[in-house]
Amino acid sequence: MEVRFRDAVRDDLPAIVAMLADDPLGAARESAQDPFASHYVRAFEAIERDPNQRLVVGEDAQGANAVCQITLVPGLSRNGATRALLESIRVASRCRGQGMGERLLRHVLDVARASGAGIVQLTSDRSRGDAHRFYQRLGFEPSHVGFKMPLRP
Repeated sequence: MEVRFRDAVRDDLPAIVAMLADDPLGAARESAQDPFASHYVRAFEAIERDPNQRLVVGEDAQGANAVCQITLVPGLSRNGATRALLESIRVASRCRGQGMGERLLRHVLDVARASGAGIVQLTSDRSRGDAHRFYQRLGFEPSHVGFKMPLRP
């Protein structure tokens, strides 16, 4: 499968939202019926404007087939290292099991290095055992316990 990686454009929103919604967790959180809903457009525009954000898509002849958001976070710890946070890592169901996820992550790691990141980190829902094994196979270590708290107005 020939794939090229590039920064996402607004026209990629339907494919990106479909990938985000294409699993039991995402199906409960996303609204793939309207990928151009104002909340998705606002979020995309905010990512696009922020120089510390990249939304990378993989694309083949059929369109966008993988996505990952990279957030660069300057910090004081680790001797002032910049962290690259990886979020929304998804591969279209039609491309799963074909090495697309590994190609995406290897590309994203190159982007993070080129951006000056000294460490890369991600979180993954504890129910995603296959994803955890995948990340470990690529060299990620399950080193922390994560905590989340939804903020409601």
